Amino acid sequence: MWNFLKKRRLVDRGLDCGKRRRTIGQNEFAESLQSGWLVRSLLLGAFVAGLASLIFTSQQEEPAKKFLLCLLIFVTAVVQLWINHPQTLAINSRLCLLLGVFLMQLTAIKVTLFQAAAGNIDPQLAPLLVPYAFAPLVLSVLMGRNHGLYAAIFASLWGSLLVGRIDPVFLVISLITGFIAVYVTLQVRRRSRLIRAGVYVGIATWVLAAAFGQIGPVIWEDPGQTHWKMIALQSVTAIGTGIGTAILVSGILPMLESLFKITTDISWLEMSDLNHPLLKRLSMEAPGTYHHSLAVANLAEAAAECVGANATICRVCSYFHDIGKLVKPDYFTENMSVGHNPHNDLTPSMSALIIIAHVKEGVDLALKHKLNNEIIDIIRQHHGTSLVSYFYKRALQQQEDARLGGKIMNMREDDIPEVREESFRYPGPRPQTKEAAIINLADSIESASRSLERPTPQKIDDLVNTLVETRIAEHQLDECPLTLLELSQAAQSFRFTLANMLHARIAYPKGGGATSSSDKREEKSVA
Repeated sequence: MWNFLKKRRLVDRGLDCGKRRRTIGQNEFAESLQSGWLVRSLLLGAFVAGLASLIFTSQQEEPAKKFLLCLLIFVTAVVQLWINHPQTLAINSRLCLLLGVFLMQLTAIKVTLFQAAAGNIDPQLAPLLVPYAFAPLVLSVLMGRNHGLYAAIFASLWGSLLVGRIDPVFLVISLITGFIAVYVTLQVRRRSRLIRAGVYVGIATWVLAAAFGQIGPVIWEDPGQTHWKMIALQSVTAIGTGIGTAILVSGILPMLESLFKITTDISWLEMSDLNHPLLKRLSMEAPGTYHHSLAVANLAEAAAECVGANATICRVCSYFHDIGKLVKPDYFTENMSVGHNPHNDLTPSMSALIIIAHVKEGVDLALKHKLNNEIIDIIRQHHGTSLVSYFYKRALQQQEDARLGGKIMNMREDDIPEVREESFRYPGPRPQTKEAAIINLADSIESASRSLERPTPQKIDDLVNTLVETRIAEHQLDECPLTLLELSQAAQSFRFTLANMLHARIAYPKGGGATSSSDKREEKSVA
């Protein structure tokens, strides 16, 4: 309350604009929900309670023994998660997604078996109606292939205990179809790929079910005695269940992405549409920055493919990384009109402040338009804590000139303005991911390449090598997972892409065979 009154007083005196920049910080309650151990314990306890209800509500032999086995598998699953995926275990929303998808698949298995026991489903069709690949498909697309494989293994183990006995046939079919689902969805950039995955899963289910005798049998000695109608129905059910599972996953993915704040490659591809309002504004109000962003996207995407980073994320984030320049576009070189440089009327410190502010302005615009958190992170990290060297050197030169003039004018040392390096550095943080590091490098390389006169392969090599070595020497890449080998591969990609972007065109002769229509008219008039 006191801060509000103080701010209001400053606004009335004209010392405050009354506005506050948007921030991306979370309050303590949200952070406790996201990473608190109490919420994590409740999630794990709820999953155990769900397993218990699925086992004890069915008429099975020795339910307590089966629950104990499920509990031991659960402990193994948690330990495996802690060893291989500690970040998933530490983020409660991711853990909730993982356990929730497991319970959804196990509940579907339980409902299918219950309906078969009640006579509502033909027992010959029941094993083929089980959505074996549901959890692997969902988690592979949302969280990556390692989580998909994790889901395939543990969903198969728990599912085999729900069948009524530890069924090895169920276990093998579930494992193999789960692995196939993960393999087919390694890179899903279109929803049609999910349907294709469903077809493969359905065919695999049909082959395995036929091999284990769940389809048929076919009486080869007397084919007339074979129940071909049932075999056809079982075949359609096996393949249809796989396709239906993929359609269901495709339908619920947008809801899960929105609920758990996860962006898949499908959504990244949708965000690459250049008709986004911010990108349309950029093309109209800051065309130089817009074309710079497109060039950075090409450089970053090619480099990401070379080092195994997510190329789609690199392209989309490159589009948006400089949207903060929309606030003062004329103060950036690529948007300046010929013969007019607004920095000539400013001090170096003020110029640096405007240049540095485009990062904060970009975050503000991204929050206003509700862009993805990963885009916001890369906007903050794409300059790291690097130095605005041009204006820093200019400030040092002005300070030195003031000192020399001060000696002549007998000025005191305290009257000469101090130049602090911290005032000329971006706030950071440094790049934290491969994608952020690649965009950081691509941005600086593309900007520097504009100053090359008559670019040659040697000049391009020297430029790329110098900028990469400078970033390493300034420790800007210390916090990202790029290795030296990957940096070398990315640099090679930058050289190749930049050489193609800056290639020279053929200078056509003015009076050769390519004679213009006006020249031809002049020749006719002379004749």
